[in-house]
Amino acid sequence: MSTKKQSYTKVSLILDFLQGSKRYFFISIFSALCLTGLDMLSPQIIRNTVDCVIGDNELPEFLADFVSRIGGTGYLRSHLQIIGGVIVLLALLAAVFRYLFMLFNTKGAETLAETMRDRLFSHIERLPFSWHMENQTGDIIQRCTSDVDMIKNFVSEQLTSVFRIVILIILSLAFMFSMSPRLTLVALASIPIIIGYSAYFHAKISSQFMKCDENEGILSAIAQENLTGVRVVRAFGREKYEKDRFEKQNLYYTDLWVKLCRLLSFFWGAGDLISGLQVMLIVIMGSVFCVQGSMTAGEFIAFISYNAMLTWPVRSLGRMVAEMSKAGVSIERIRYIMDSPAEEDKPDAVTSDMHGDIEFHNVSFSYGDTSVLENVSFKIPAGTTFGILGSTGSGKSTLMHLMNRLYELPEGSGRITVGGADIADMKLSRVRSNIGMVLQEPFLFSRTIAENIGITKRDMDMSDIKWAASVACVDGAISEFTKGYDTIVGERGVTLSGGQKQRTAIARMLTQHTPIMVFDDSLSAVDSETDARIRQALRKNLGDSTVILISHRVTTLMQAECILVLDKGRIAEMGSHDELMKKDGIYRRIYDIQMTLSEG
Repeated sequence: MSTKKQSYTKVSLILDFLQGSKRYFFISIFSALCLTGLDMLSPQIIRNTVDCVIGDNELPEFLADFVSRIGGTGYLRSHLQIIGGVIVLLALLAAVFRYLFMLFNTKGAETLAETMRDRLFSHIERLPFSWHMENQTGDIIQRCTSDVDMIKNFVSEQLTSVFRIVILIILSLAFMFSMSPRLTLVALASIPIIIGYSAYFHAKISSQFMKCDENEGILSAIAQENLTGVRVVRAFGREKYEKDRFEKQNLYYTDLWVKLCRLLSFFWGAGDLISGLQVMLIVIMGSVFCVQGSMTAGEFIAFISYNAMLTWPVRSLGRMVAEMSKAGVSIERIRYIMDSPAEEDKPDAVTSDMHGDIEFHNVSFSYGDTSVLENVSFKIPAGTTFGILGSTGSGKSTLMHLMNRLYELPEGSGRITVGGADIADMKLSRVRSNIGMVLQEPFLFSRTIAENIGITKRDMDMSDIKWAASVACVDGAISEFTKGYDTIVGERGVTLSGGQKQRTAIARMLTQHTPIMVFDDSLSAVDSETDARIRQALRKNLGDSTVILISHRVTTLMQAECILVLDKGRIAEMGSHDELMKKDGIYRRIYDIQMTLSEG
């Protein structure tokens, strides 16, 4: 297996996610620009009405010809309702474009969120098993929910407003400059100050929000662990400990947000102060200019209207800086997932037959600096039952995870072959679809028992499900439930006992009819009598499948043609039950201890 690494920048990642929602945002941006143009007209209408219709000033040339055709300024002065009607019409048009902006902006935002969630889920599903072992589930969930919402809100509420803000600033300043250059300079004086303090706060807000986001992931992980492990918590009376642990993290997380809110409060408070001072200066100086006669009353009214329009986009730019800090953190956290290399087949991957002999050739493996397997070599003839015995941490499960390619063997660490073909050269789907595995702690979904057993194939026939349950010796237990196979299995299988969960998982694996079947200590939660019945049923129904039994219980392995004994990652003994009993080694000692305990 090769791992495919996609390197994204923040911008390229957002553009990639925008596939499918761009058209909605384009329409919303166009509507916003039309809305801006309409907003620009009303102050000019009021200005000319005050100065030229009510007052004695001359109308601009392009308006004078039009007004003269409908009766001149005198007619308009006596029919001001016409001007009022025009303003109402502009307001109605503005309302239409505002509605279109909100409608398509919302459609674009929700489509973007849907795309992000789908892409993230699909990518996470294809990430290596080792990646999932390194990342907490709660943190992954938080990235796929809170961080997705943060990006969606930033794009829909901030980025789509950029174009309108830029046009608003340009047109407002242009109209303001045409009416009073000196007063326009006063209005412009606040912009560098706002941009300056926004840039100053950008880094502070960004780093603080990063801490908040990371600790929300930790808090989510604690909650997720306790909800899924609630039986363990209660069984050991750890409720108070876990409550205190959660409250400590929650308090720390709350304090981080309080500090961030202090920063944001100061940031917005400073902006309000600067904006208020700017408006005050405009009103005072504009009044002076009107008294001096360098500015008409209509121009002053229009100037104040444009300054109000200018104040909002300038403040919005400052807010955008703050939101950009938070969105940048979320994008970076999602980029970590999307940049993580997914499992990919080699270009020349093959689909070899999986019915042949299984061979481990000088296999060595480590988890970081911890060596788990050292130079392990053995052969499992096709169609036989092979047992593996060893203490906890001896590498039993690792052997099977390597064979199923949940972990990949590094270069120079040996080979695993089936029928002479290296599994590293095979298609990943081919390997996993031909190796059935039942783990010691099987995972069951919150669905019916029938759905859990038949999950390996769509629309599985009920007779196949019942056959598998019968072989796994769980059919009788299922029949005792009120709803039988339609019984809903609680989250992580809490409805069933440990042994019932294991047998349900065995039944699920049997429905695959794979040529290789691995039972990784999957009978540990059943009693010896049920263990014997299951093994007998398996021998009758598995045909020519190669069966690998991993167990701490010697009685589970006694009937295997060959038994491998692992000790600290090395092969200590190997042979049939009778051969190993004669060696008087590890296997014999374990057998004697277990037999003595069972007799006692």
